[in-house]
Amino acid sequence: MNNKTIILFLVGVGILAAMVLYIGPEKIESALQNANPLYVVLAVIIQFIIYGMLTQRWSITIHSLQISIKRRYVFPMLMVGLAVNNITPSARGGGEPVRAYMLGKFTDAPMENSFATVIADRGLDTFPFVLLAILTIIFSVSFLNLPQWTVFVLIISLIFLILCFIISLYMSINEVMGQKITFWVVGIIKRFSKSKHFEIEKKAIKAMKGFQNSMRIMIRDKPVLMYGLPLSFLIWFLEIVRVYMVFASFGAEISIGVIAAVFVIATLIGLIPLLPGGVGAVDGMMIILYSAAGVPPSISAAATIIERLISFWMTSFIGIGMLPYVGSNVLEKFSDKF
Repeated sequence: MNNKTIILFLVGVGILAAMVLYIGPEKIESALQNANPLYVVLAVIIQFIIYGMLTQRWSITIHSLQISIKRRYVFPMLMVGLAVNNITPSARGGGEPVRAYMLGKFTDAPMENSFATVIADRGLDTFPFVLLAILTIIFSVSFLNLPQWTVFVLIISLIFLILCFIISLYMSINEVMGQKITFWVVGIIKRFSKSKHFEIEKKAIKAMKGFQNSMRIMIRDKPVLMYGLPLSFLIWFLEIVRVYMVFASFGAEISIGVIAAVFVIATLIGLIPLLPGGVGAVDGMMIILYSAAGVPPSISAAATIIERLISFWMTSFIGIGMLPYVGSNVLEKFSDKF
């Protein structure tokens, strides 16, 4: 984590601390003391089930390319990738290249193949989220009475996400489009590289063709869509159920529809590459929206703190703890290579 990331992280923590002080630390503490630990434990169990499902989904795309690796090795790579996503202000995408790098190193698979499995995994995740986000924006405009600027930001974030998804998918299967983007990237690299330009272009085109071939194989592989896509919908459903369990621990009366709307909105806010993991921005938005939906601010803050401890901080610490398992210097090697 570089100095800039640390500063941004501290800014996010400062935003959250300011909101806690505004609501009243004693009120939040009182709410936390009254929480039913059974529901919190259930939320944690659900989160571990989600980890298992994420591991299974990535394994499906990995095995579709005949890359041989057991799931017990896929899990730590996944967790390290999720942790990197959380600590880098890169629109929750910093961990994907790291995952691809670890998979390639561990299995000796070509980098374009390992990267294709990660892109396909993110594609499976993005499709149900886009559908859920569209429904959420309609629900939010109709029932949550959001400010116009909030609705505008949500729509822009959703459009950006859809465009990135479409471009990535089209580039993955269309040879001409893939070459155009490759040459554009190579043109940027040429300005900073001392290597022979011909060698760079040759390697880039070869890598792109290998990547596209891998993507075509996975798209045609029925288990990828037949099992991976339903699994993605189930993962998103469990994410919402986890949040519902956290609120149930406080006995708060809140509909699962409101929870789904706030969760998706917070996720869209987290896609904006401003703060690492959206720390502060995501937490603050969740507290504001839950409070606007009729939940007392103290319970909104307490529930958000517990939810983020489970989904963000627990995930980050597990991922960091897995680094020795995959190679403690994997991030340093990745930075040196790329």
